Amino acid sequence: MPTAWVLLAEGAEEIETVAAIDVLRRAEVDVVVCGLDGPQMVTCSRGVHLTPDRSLEEALKAAPAEPAAVADVIVLPGGGGGSQKLRESQDVGRLLKRQDAAGGMIACICAATTVLKAHGVRLGAAVTSHPGVKGQLLDDFHYDDVSRVVVDGNVVSSRGPGTAIEWTLKVVEILCGAEKSSAVDGPMINK
Repeated sequence: MPTAWVLLAEGAEEIETVAAIDVLRRAEVDVVVCGLDGPQMVTCSRGVHLTPDRSLEEALKAAPAEPAAVADVIVLPGGGGGSQKLRESQDVGRLLKRQDAAGGMIACICAATTVLKAHGVRLGAAVTSHPGVKGQLLDDFHYDDVSRVVVDGNVVSSRGPGTAIEWTLKVVEILCGAEKSSAVDGPMINK
């Protein structure tokens, strides 16, 4: 069974967070929601409260030994406040560098694409993001203004809340195959 860690920080964008968790679980991916600041409830950008499955610290202690990727995909939801906290975390930086070195997937959306830049991960890759943070990415990435979801190697990036399901379905397609992605998409009446 594929595995995913969704990193949850105070101020995360709730639609992006919940869409990723929900769609991945519908695809039978083993999802662990990791709280950046511990296992306590987190207030998202619009006041929605989410509770992580465990703290990032606990998840790291239980992770496979280096140099293996900690999960098949690390998911970085956006939101200005949440993305800032992910950018400021040295643990997140070490985790993303380890994930990238092991060839594990990193999925980022909205402002969370800036987390890659902050930690020097996959500089030069093709990415997209929320238009509001585009200027922060232009010098370090091949920025795609047109696509709703961009895949470049092990990085899957997307634009914002309105693209969150499409983005996560692309992650499912990569992890589990196109047939599984279609099977998950159909009952959601996404298109």
